[in-house]
Parts: sequence; C-alpha cells; structure tokens
Amino acid sequence: MIAAWDDPRIKRGLTAQLATRRARIDAGEASLGWKVGFGSPAAMAKCKITAPLVGFLLKCGQVQSGGTVSLKGWTKPVAEPEIAIHIGRDVDPGGDHVQAAAAITALSPAIELADADLPFEDVEAILKGNIFQRHVVIGPRDFSRAGGKVAGLVGRITRRGKEFARTSDPEAATGKLADIVRHVADVLGAFGETLRAGEIIIAGSVVLPLFIELDEDGVMFELDPIGGVSVRFER
Repeated sequence: MIAAWDDPRIKRGLTAQLATRRARIDAGEASLGWKVGFGSPAAMAKCKITAPLVGFLLKCGQVQSGGTVSLKGWTKPVAEPEIAIHIGRDVDPGGDHVQAAAAITALSPAIELADADLPFEDVEAILKGNIFQRHVVIGPRDFSRAGGKVAGLVGRITRRGKEFARTSDPEAATGKLADIVRHVADVLGAFGETLRAGEIIIAGSVVLPLFIELDEDGVMFELDPIGGVSVRFER
C-alpha cells in the first residue's frame, strides 16, 4: 500500500494547508495541535483514501466548555464528539505502536465544531480548507488514561435535553488512539513538521457526526468516568 501522502490530492491539499498554518503562526497565532477526519471505514471508502486526513488546530479556535459559538453564516454546521489525546513528548515519524502510546499522557472529552461547506469527495479542497475546522471544546484531562487506555469509557451525547447516542467502544469509529498518534506523526514528518509535546490530537467522532439543526441551541458530550463538555449555539 502506498503512503497516504503519496496520493496527489493529499499531497497538494496538505502542502497548501500547512503553508496556511505556518503563515498564521508566523503572524502570531499559536498551535493547539492537530485533528484527524474521515477516518471511519465508510468515510475512507467514500473519499477513496487509505488513512484519515490530517488538519491543524490553533489556540484561537478553542472555546471553553459551556461557551457560546455563533453559527451565523455557516453552510452546514456539524458537532463531533471526540477524544482529545494529550501528547507529552515529541513524536518522530517512523515509530511503532509502543512509542506512539508512550507519548500519550492523558485523554479528554472534546467537541469539534465544523462547517461542512465542501463536497465530501473533494479531498484536495477539504484539506486546503483544513477539514472544515472551526472550533474545538476540550474537557478535563484524565492522566490515568496515559498510553491511550480507553477500557471502561462510555461516551454519551445529549441534544435537545435528551440522550441522542452512546458508545461503549470509543475507538470503534476511529481506530486505536496510539495508531492515530503514529499516523499523525508520520504524515507531519512527510511534510517537514513534527508532532510536539504539549499539543493535542482530536481523534475523530466517536459516533456519527451531528448535523446541527436550526432549532438546536447546544450539545453535550460526556465521556464517563472522565467528565463532560458542552457548547451552546446562537445564530
């Protein structure tokens, strides 16, 4: 199997995306970390890719839990309940599963807010647009989950005041967290970047993404027993 970044669509899209990231950081913005997207088997098949796409997070896009985000002007707002992986050491490309797991110091619940304003099949354009990324909400860290331990975690999503979905296998839709760390490090290495200590990776939606409807004013994601995060919407 060829490396993911040898796909011409990914090479062109990620080259442009990372150039944008470097320009924004040079202008004074700060890195928060990275994200993966389109990592479920169905999404990869639809996009004709062999591994998840990689995008970036900046600290200016972080929203405190319970905060409010304006969706005014968004095309198709989406909320994704995810696990945030906290990285405790630099991760070089080419490592193995054990090395990737050793870099994980904690896990957190997270909600990513995205605006799906491009056709899902246009991989190059999606990458250039940073995989729809707009905001991210990060919850409490659980350092007992170092190494990417997910045993016993249950994710529960609440919308309109009622439980909407739950999962007791938070890696079912995303793959193993350590494999995600290894993949991100390898992709970044191929483009002259490094996965750094202190950064996070949001690992992809643990259930199907939630397309936010006009009457919705918020969503909550609880990752028991770690804790929960929530975000409110205005238009």
